[in-house]
Amino acid sequence: MTVIGLDHIQIAMPRGREDDARAFYSAILGFSEIKKPDALFDRGGCWFVAGDVKLHLGVEESFKPALKAHPAFLVESAAMMETRLTASGYLISRDAPLQGYQRFFVSDPFGNRIEIMQRTKD
Repeated sequence: MTVIGLDHIQIAMPRGREDDARAFYSAILGFSEIKKPDALFDRGGCWFVAGDVKLHLGVEESFKPALKAHPAFLVESAAMMETRLTASGYLISRDAPLQGYQRFFVSDPFGNRIEIMQRTKD
């Protein structure tokens, strides 16, 4: 048996901060919120989708942000996304260049590391 795909990415968040998640992942990054199944609704958190990417934010009672492990989201324009993020008060950090990509890192409202990447023609 082999892995045949990726269904979703899950990131942890603290309880009661769903509005912060919506403000970041929907309003800034452009994800659309999707309804969680009724059986999981009471657990808190929220689910999003953008293109083929499904992102679940799940409540972790003893929440600690992921400072190294991270999702890397492909965007059409890294420059435009950087402008949106900085205009919303988020700090951008950079790492070593990666051939074929423009990229940067940002922390979500909970301190989780997020990589933003744009493919280039290099």
